[in-house]
Amino acid sequence: MDKCRPSRKQRCRPLKRFGFLVAAVVTGPVALWPDLSCGTTLSHGDVLRIGKKVWQNECNGTISGLTAWNEGEDFASLGIGHFIWYPKGRRGPFEESFPKLVSFISKRGAKLPALLLGRAEQPCPWNSRAEFLQAQHSVEMNQLRQFLADTIDLQAEFLIARLEAALPKMLAEAVPADRANVQQQFERMLGTPQGSYALVDYVNFKGEGVLHTERYQGQGWGLLQVLESMHGNSDAGAVDEFVRAARAVLIRRVHNSPPRRHESRWLPGWLRRVNSYSGG
Repeated sequence: MDKCRPSRKQRCRPLKRFGFLVAAVVTGPVALWPDLSCGTTLSHGDVLRIGKKVWQNECNGTISGLTAWNEGEDFASLGIGHFIWYPKGRRGPFEESFPKLVSFISKRGAKLPALLLGRAEQPCPWNSRAEFLQAQHSVEMNQLRQFLADTIDLQAEFLIARLEAALPKMLAEAVPADRANVQQQFERMLGTPQGSYALVDYVNFKGEGVLHTERYQGQGWGLLQVLESMHGNSDAGAVDEFVRAARAVLIRRVHNSPPRRHESRWLPGWLRRVNSYSGG
């Protein structure tokens, strides 16, 4: 274990039952990315298992997949969750998450590679996909890749902390008449063995659904939109209903997407991913 990293006893153990989060809706505006922390109840082994599942989903469980820049995109996708990192002066409709991951890991005591040292929220040093690909075997890229391979568990904790922060944001965004149902569906999922993993993976995969920039033709595709589509009352069948709702939301996203993005090419992979939540 890296000497700079805290011991297992010092590190957090996700997840809570989230009841304490509801008060945030009525006490004022909710920050899109609060100061993430975790004081939770899953074992380190459970956290690591969730992290490895997300790593498999995003990167096929490979070291090389931890540093990617997809064709047609304007940002690097890094780590087990393919966290977005924009170059200097570049922004898009999708929320940037990699600098926040770095800050989280640094606060957990992990040693950062030279590339990530310096001022907070620094931009991606590669300005284009071509530059990124040319640097695949550079010292900086190899150090970055090794850093990401060494911090799978911390990246999983970051994802779980993001999920912990998601419920109050979703309730704040939902129309008042829908809030009780959104909370109920969220809690139904937490009551199932696969539900916590499905929530963690989907909120990383497609976001909370609260950003108006992450919508096509006024319709989002995040966790909020999936939960709004669910109406069951018991834990039984919750994951299967979540899968059906997520499939419908993702198909709608592709239908609404700008033709130039050719999002239909990604849909089969997206659907396989959500099918895996229920073992399908």
